[in-house]
Amino acid sequence: MSNESPTSLKGEEPAGWVRCWSKRENRPYYFNRFTNQSLWEMPVLGQHDVISDPLGLNAAPVEGVEANLGNGQRKRRVSEEQGGGANSVKRTKIEPTTPISPSTPGVKPWSSAPDDKQSQSTAPITPSTPGGKPWSSAPDDKQSQSTPTAAPGPSPAPYRPAVVYWDLEIPTNAVIRERPPDPQLPPHPEVELQRAQLVTKLRQHYLELCHQREGIDPPRESFNRWLLERKVIDKGQDPLLPSDCDPIISPSMFREVMNDIPIRLSRIKYKEEARKQLFKYAEAAKKMIDSRNASPDSRKVVKWNAEDTMSWLRRDHSASKEDYMDRLDHLRQQCGPHVTAVAKDSVEGICSKIYHISAEYSRRLRQAHTTLMEGNRSEVCEPPEAVQDRLVYCYPTRLAQSSPAQPRVELHFENEVACLRFKGEMVKINRGHFNKLELLYRYSCIDDARFEKFLSRVWCLIKRYQVLFGGGVNEGTGLQGALPVSVFQVLHKQFGVSFECFASPLNCYFKQFCSAFPDTDGFFGSRGPFLSFRPASGSFEANPPFCEEFMDAMVTHFEDLLDSSTEPLSFIIFVPEWRDPVTPALTRMESSRFLRHQLSISAYEHEYRSGSQHICKREEMYYKAVHGTAVFFLQNTAGFAKWEPSTERLAEVQSAYKNSFSRPGPALVTPGDKDKEKDKDKDPASKTTERTTTVESPGPHDNNNNSSSVEKTCSA
Repeated sequence: MSNESPTSLKGEEPAGWVRCWSKRENRPYYFNRFTNQSLWEMPVLGQHDVISDPLGLNAAPVEGVEANLGNGQRKRRVSEEQGGGANSVKRTKIEPTTPISPSTPGVKPWSSAPDDKQSQSTAPITPSTPGGKPWSSAPDDKQSQSTPTAAPGPSPAPYRPAVVYWDLEIPTNAVIRERPPDPQLPPHPEVELQRAQLVTKLRQHYLELCHQREGIDPPRESFNRWLLERKVIDKGQDPLLPSDCDPIISPSMFREVMNDIPIRLSRIKYKEEARKQLFKYAEAAKKMIDSRNASPDSRKVVKWNAEDTMSWLRRDHSASKEDYMDRLDHLRQQCGPHVTAVAKDSVEGICSKIYHISAEYSRRLRQAHTTLMEGNRSEVCEPPEAVQDRLVYCYPTRLAQSSPAQPRVELHFENEVACLRFKGEMVKINRGHFNKLELLYRYSCIDDARFEKFLSRVWCLIKRYQVLFGGGVNEGTGLQGALPVSVFQVLHKQFGVSFECFASPLNCYFKQFCSAFPDTDGFFGSRGPFLSFRPASGSFEANPPFCEEFMDAMVTHFEDLLDSSTEPLSFIIFVPEWRDPVTPALTRMESSRFLRHQLSISAYEHEYRSGSQHICKREEMYYKAVHGTAVFFLQNTAGFAKWEPSTERLAEVQSAYKNSFSRPGPALVTPGDKDKEKDKDKDPASKTTERTTTVESPGPHDNNNNSSSVEKTCSA
């Protein structure tokens, strides 16, 4: 259609329509000055008025109209018109068989025939693309070649983030045995909102108990680590709240609360800080032993040491920082066991109380979720197909029960932030990561081709991790930190890594990963919790949450997998190098018979990506590690033969860390680093001693791989 002003032609057209001549196409067309619509064919009598009846509810159907349109043309739908002003731009035709996201601005959903062939092969349009075409539009689209344009100006292109922190095109090499669907109930915003409220109440209970019983604030992120540590042994049905654990007293919570009694010891930089902290500890220990039912011997030892310390502080004003620190260490050694003895019952009471409240909340949530599922069941749930005993490429977690109808979730954008609102509760995610979730959903989800449940599932996903992180400033970011992009690139290139053992849809680099919540994350590519994931072969990266009990369970799982598989299996593990005291996981990996090599990256000389990367500012994306990082290469014999950590490959890994460390960033204190930074410059001796089937495609389970089989590999 001509870009010039329309040239009117005489004719008998319906009211409001003018017949014009296109100089570019050299043919007539019809233009409506009131609605700015343009049609190649004469408007049909009875066509509805888009102003008084925009949805066409009162329009009479006209038979045989579209059949008479020539050259593959069809009457344009009102839903395809995006603008109403004089400067509006005509949008490219969207076929009615193309799945549309409910958040696509200006596009109205439709009901397509179930046997429509094109709907099976056309990719869904992205919700962040206003009026745009699907990702894989056909290049021979006739309508796009011949549809006239009404006004100058390009159509808006799909959103492209300025910086990308992932590579979702890498296929997996992880092979597993086919597994049954997960029995967890599908997520629903109503239940997720109630879960968020109950977890917030549980955090408040924990705060009040610490204040009332011990007079201290809860240790930073101890509640988050309690959730992680409990899920290692929890057999309950709630995905977040523990409800069936043995023992009920959490070693993690008990240890962290006890470490802050009688006062929390902070990092000391200056002499005056050391003097003040020594005085506070002596005063708090004496006060605590006087107010508790302590034995006479304990009372005598603590009071004598506390009074002796205060007397020394009054006498000696010329002591150095090191003198104060030595005196504090001596006081803790003398008073610590007696303080622990009198506080033990109280701290165990805190742990027990929190666990029992959590179990009650879990029961409430299960009951509410079951009731909601029964009331909103939209279709009869077919029994799952029988699981075959065969090896397949790993595929996203599938739920045994079908999802019920989802409520409306509103979406709007504020600059570069996507805001999703449900019942007044808003969650936010930057636009780049929102686009990433769309891609992951497209790759992994098999029950929502039309993106009708996409927004509600994104809301549930973000809300779940928001609840897990907590509401404090930078809280939870250390537990969800990720490696720099340059390190992931080298791991894939040099060691064939294509899978993350501990990630989430928000911070993953590959599209195949394990995460904590299969119910919310499975739609976005998660293979479920790693401790229940049993690969037969593949190359994996593991950067676990920094929780001691969780890391210890991880090592047990690694050794079990390596011992039971003869196929190539490799794990590259990144853990904090805590040496004072040394963690059990560090000790076990250093003495493992599967250890092929060990690297040590010094503190403040490398960095991590923030766990809140999906919402933080770009300049806050990376933070410097305040602790050393130990890198372990655990491999079986076949894995060592295929992905040997040679000198050249190890040099590439170290170079990748140096290349990523190219910008200034904040040094985020990772929780649990207190008293664990000593010996951070020590470089453990590297150990390089060698220790020395047919696989089917998963078929309908997975669309991540194009190959139909994996070559047979021979065990060394």
